[in-house]
Amino acid sequence: MYSQNDLDEAVAAGALSAEAASALRAFVDGQRSAPAVDEEHFRLITGFNDIFVSIASAILLFAVGWIGQSIGQSLGLVIDFHGPSPIAPAFIAATAWGLALFFTAKRRMALPSILLLLAFVGGVFVAAGFGLAIGIGEDQFNDNEAIGGVVAAVSGAIAAGAAWLHWKHFRVPITVAAGAAAVSAIVVGVLIAILGNPDDYEKTILGFVLLLGIGVFLFAMRWDSSDPARVTRRSDVAFWLHLLAAPMIVHPVFTLLGLNDGTATIGEGLVVIALYVALGITALAIDRRALLVSALAYVLYALSELFKQVGAVELNIALTALVIGSALLLLSAFWHQARSLVVRSLPDALQSKLPLLDRVANPVPAA
Repeated sequence: MYSQNDLDEAVAAGALSAEAASALRAFVDGQRSAPAVDEEHFRLITGFNDIFVSIASAILLFAVGWIGQSIGQSLGLVIDFHGPSPIAPAFIAATAWGLALFFTAKRRMALPSILLLLAFVGGVFVAAGFGLAIGIGEDQFNDNEAIGGVVAAVSGAIAAGAAWLHWKHFRVPITVAAGAAAVSAIVVGVLIAILGNPDDYEKTILGFVLLLGIGVFLFAMRWDSSDPARVTRRSDVAFWLHLLAAPMIVHPVFTLLGLNDGTATIGEGLVVIALYVALGITALAIDRRALLVSALAYVLYALSELFKQVGAVELNIALTALVIGSALLLLSAFWHQARSLVVRSLPDALQSKLPLLDRVANPVPAA
């Protein structure tokens, strides 16, 4: 089975002409009776070997981390005598990079590449944080949230640099999202360092997270608009950025409105459903389902409370699942028709920035 990314790389290498690749995509899309732009393709698994290698890599990374923790304890490089050691995540990051040199750079395996990227950037972030904590001294963190914010910001900066290095070397699409997450950690860390106790400024921090989420969303749209036909690696980059932006937008919005405090009224439940409909319209316009998935937990809870309020106590969960499941399946079945209604009602200038509706454009080599 050939993925969109495989065809893209074949065009870039000159093994396949752009016209032939476009014709092949059109044929496959015709066989599926659905436009390619509505499928939201992204490369995750190229075969069962991806799963096999991912499991083996996870086992190896676990073992390396355990050995690193043992070495750190024997050297005394641990937090609070028996706590975690920065050597463990550092070993994990180094091993992940070494494995990526083969499974990502040479074999181009999708799922292992994602796992190894997350292990590398996450390992760098945690190793930097633990290392700074040991260097500063654990006692300095007692009732001093500002120090914690500085450590988080510096660790985020180091992780962002690691993500940039990984992107330059391997070009794994999720790397850009990992870098964006690291940059967000920098901003939140600096904010906590300035404000102090995050519990006292929860709404302020959530507001900044919302702004960061909107920024990541706009960044994702920039990648999306550069590939309206969704046939290059740029579309995969945008997918992961949208997946990151969605919870950063959805959670602060619902929390700031007081809609997830566990005491939803009928009015609040209706507000949640109205917001979910608005998110659904946005998801249709940009042809991304991440917004709907991120807000799903909130709307399930709100609708369950609504059914409970009207007396359906015993069946509230079943009725909620029935309504939401049916609605999402209908939306999936008629996604293209619904999206056409939404997009064609928008101004032409905005339509030009959105993914294509009814045609497959000639592929452009992935950047």
